[in-house]
Amino acid sequence: MNKRILIVDDEPAIADTLDYVLRTDGFEPACVGLGQLALEALKAADYALVILDIGLPDMSGFDVCRELRRHSNVPVIFLTARSDEIDRIVGLELGADDYVPKPFSPREVASRVRAILRRARSSEPGELARTPLFQLDRDGSRIAYAGTWLTLTRYEFLLLAALLERPGRVLSRARLMEMVWSDAEESLERTVDAHVKTLRAKLRAVQAGDPIETHRGLGYSIRGDTT
Repeated sequence: MNKRILIVDDEPAIADTLDYVLRTDGFEPACVGLGQLALEALKAADYALVILDIGLPDMSGFDVCRELRRHSNVPVIFLTARSDEIDRIVGLELGADDYVPKPFSPREVASRVRAILRRARSSEPGELARTPLFQLDRDGSRIAYAGTWLTLTRYEFLLLAALLERPGRVLSRARLMEMVWSDAEESLERTVDAHVKTLRAKLRAVQAGDPIETHRGLGYSIRGDTT
């Protein structure tokens, strides 16, 4: 298995810490501090994953990723001092696999590296493992569908997360109201129907089909074969 990890960050303290943690985990990290050097390194050698800072001195990490995606599908984890949702969306749309705001735990980054590489191996030809249709990231308040991170409102995220955490289980509108809209001063049960409608539209925009099932007179569920 390829264990080479490229760390692209111009802050020595961060790069050295990640280098140490990854090396103790059995990886073979290399560090560069400029985007252009990263692109040259990626052309010269085969890396299993790239940890890429957005704020580089010579070029944006977004530009590095955009250039990289022209010839490589190597997994990318973005590091950034900014936590704006728009930055995260841009990064993921460029083809990043994860997004970690600073400050962060180096051990958490190492854990994410291992998780991404496991997913990458499970998708290789001949592997028996099946990648779930949905990916729920509670800590990041985000959900991916068919490999695409969805742009969701707060209540859309909470509603879909409630269904995903109970695959195949029918949740009544009243129960969903308690779980999702517990802090709302006044909400009606038809609010659930309205949010299910917008969720279905966003899911269909990614992939045809409807993983949310309507149970007339009972409520909604997420199909168990999608999680």
